[in-house]
Amino acid sequence: MAIKLNILPSDRDLSGKSHWWGFPDLLESFEWPCNEDGDLLTFICQICLEDISELDSDNRLPHKGMLWFFADLDYFLGDMDAPCGGSGEWKPDTFKVLYTEDSDNLITHEYYREDGEPAVLPAEEITIEATSETDYGFKLLGMPVMTEGYENENEGMMSLLQLDEEERWGLRFFDCGTVNFMIPTERSNDDFSNVSFCLHSS
Repeated sequence: MAIKLNILPSDRDLSGKSHWWGFPDLLESFEWPCNEDGDLLTFICQICLEDISELDSDNRLPHKGMLWFFADLDYFLGDMDAPCGGSGEWKPDTFKVLYTEDSDNLITHEYYREDGEPAVLPAEEITIEATSETDYGFKLLGMPVMTEGYENENEGMMSLLQLDEEERWGLRFFDCGTVNFMIPTERSNDDFSNVSFCLHSS
């Protein structure tokens, strides 16, 4: 079973909670990840792992703490001057997954443009429900939605996080694409040291 991540626009304070975009709530010792040029990666979402514990019956993820996802996605959010990783597997410096078991001492890391405006999309709430392993859309766990001919690349791997296109955000991956943070199926459930990142479009 996979976990569907729904999108819920919200005016609530989402600090310390699961949410899309906005600012990440990180440990003080964590730095906002950068690419090889020193540019900050796009913060995608944070997942409060207690939220998913009842749906993760196979214990494929920890059930305590926080998980964060970053990647070089500004191009796919409409900034045509931003770097573009292209289709296939991306270089390691273009994405990052962070994890901590300690979610009690988090600090909001803020990032603003020169004009003082937040350099992020507004935060939106995440709600969850069970879904199939092979479902499209935004989900944790399961198998990635891949274009024909790439299925065998996933042997021994599962999708940690899958992102689909979302018109309201202006998020598009070329032609009907998806991106997946991939992770080995056989691993300790709190080991995020061997994550890869792939973009596939039709």
